Amino acid sequence: MLITHDTRCALNTVVDLVNSAPEDDDADPKSDGLADLTALRAFVHDHEISDVGALTEADLTAVHRVRARFAEAFAGHGPATMAALINELVAGAGTTPRLTDHDGYDWHMHYFAPGASIGDHLAADCGMALAFFVVAGEQERLRRCAAPDCRRAFVDLSRNRSRRYCDGRTCGNRLHVAAYRARRRGATG
Repeated sequence: MLITHDTRCALNTVVDLVNSAPEDDDADPKSDGLADLTALRAFVHDHEISDVGALTEADLTAVHRVRARFAEAFAGHGPATMAALINELVAGAGTTPRLTDHDGYDWHMHYFAPGASIGDHLAADCGMALAFFVVAGEQERLRRCAAPDCRRAFVDLSRNRSRRYCDGRTCGNRLHVAAYRARRRGATG
């Protein structure tokens, strides 16, 4: 599957956005990676999101709403459900596709309207990145970590679609070591 640079950036952004949410509704509010405007500004800066003006509490609320909807995209739904979700997000953002070559990057597509809010910006650009997976019949690549104590979102870009963990060096390795130790205990016990 060919993924352009700007689509990959949007995928990284949507994964980080989804993973910024607290694990569950009862979690400590401090576990929210986008708990306040300072965190949102850092997120915008770290992901080099262009064309964003001054951020407000209303923007933070809108980003939380968009984040919750994107989390649904990593729930393993079929293509019809994914298409409906993405269509709703992209249409609600007032999508205006346009070519741009800003900040030293070659020509690429922006899907958000000029002057769009950060919530609409994320809904449009990230929604279109996810749409490419539905069009290619690859929505199953949008996954949650198989480690029972993790469940972070990730995009499986492996050639054979075999990636199971958000990070093989942490979650995957931890589970493999635990399984190895359990086998050793069973063999000696």
